[in-house]
Amino acid sequence: MKEHHLEMEKQWTTTIEPDKGSFNLNLKEVWKYRDLLMMMVKRDFVTFYKQTILGPIWFFIQPLFTTLVYTVIFGKIASISTDGLPQLLFYMSGVTIWNYFSDCFTKTSTVFKDNQNIFGKVYFPRLITPLSIVISSLVKFGVQMLLFLGFMFFFMINGAPVSPNSTLLLLPLYVLMMAGLSLGFGMIFSSLTTKYRDLTFLLQFGIQLLMYATPVIYPSSLIAEKNKLIGKVLMANPMAPIVEAFRYSFLGAGDFQWGGLLYTFLFTIFIFLLGTVIFNRTEKTFMDTV
Repeated sequence: MKEHHLEMEKQWTTTIEPDKGSFNLNLKEVWKYRDLLMMMVKRDFVTFYKQTILGPIWFFIQPLFTTLVYTVIFGKIASISTDGLPQLLFYMSGVTIWNYFSDCFTKTSTVFKDNQNIFGKVYFPRLITPLSIVISSLVKFGVQMLLFLGFMFFFMINGAPVSPNSTLLLLPLYVLMMAGLSLGFGMIFSSLTTKYRDLTFLLQFGIQLLMYATPVIYPSSLIAEKNKLIGKVLMANPMAPIVEAFRYSFLGAGDFQWGGLLYTFLFTIFIFLLGTVIFNRTEKTFMDTV
């Protein structure tokens, strides 16, 4: 009987064990499961709008309605400066760039909780799940960018003071930094919510507060004019340089700073590595706590 047991053990060709390296992203293994990654991207895209009447049209409706509300409340009623830009374009640029970050951050932050049934039954690189969210949200961002560009060209044709410049070639860098920030922060919160569920409610509230601490509905120049100290504190928000650079690249107005982008880039690397370490450690024990 003992000999038979030993023969059965020798027949195993693959042994799955927890990875001991906290910094290991398992990118080689993620590439092997790329078909699963694409399947999850399709699942995230299809299931979200499967039972809706308008379907993907919501990609256009949501940013357009949000922009109109901001234009009326902050532009017309509160009369907040938009650095000389058409109010509709100013707010739509902020909404477009912010939506991608907030969607990725929010959805990634509940990866362990939302997928505990799958994680407990099937093995695959866990990093695939948050990556699928970042990629599927990129589709939504692309659609909303088309809407933004459509309005931008309309205003340009009608003589609005809009002047795109060569820095718009940095758009892939802006997207990469937003993806890295949301992925890093999301993995940290996802790991923490396996033990502390209250963080889920705190996150929803925190995302709203973070938006107001980012120059989405106001230019950073407005804050700098009133209080330089507060202006510097707000620009310490790593999303602030991205929003300002995006506006400058496509509309020609905004506080574009290479130093600010370098700061955001370095901060993105740090928070992504930190999120990776915490995610990898939680991955080994999360089934005991969720």
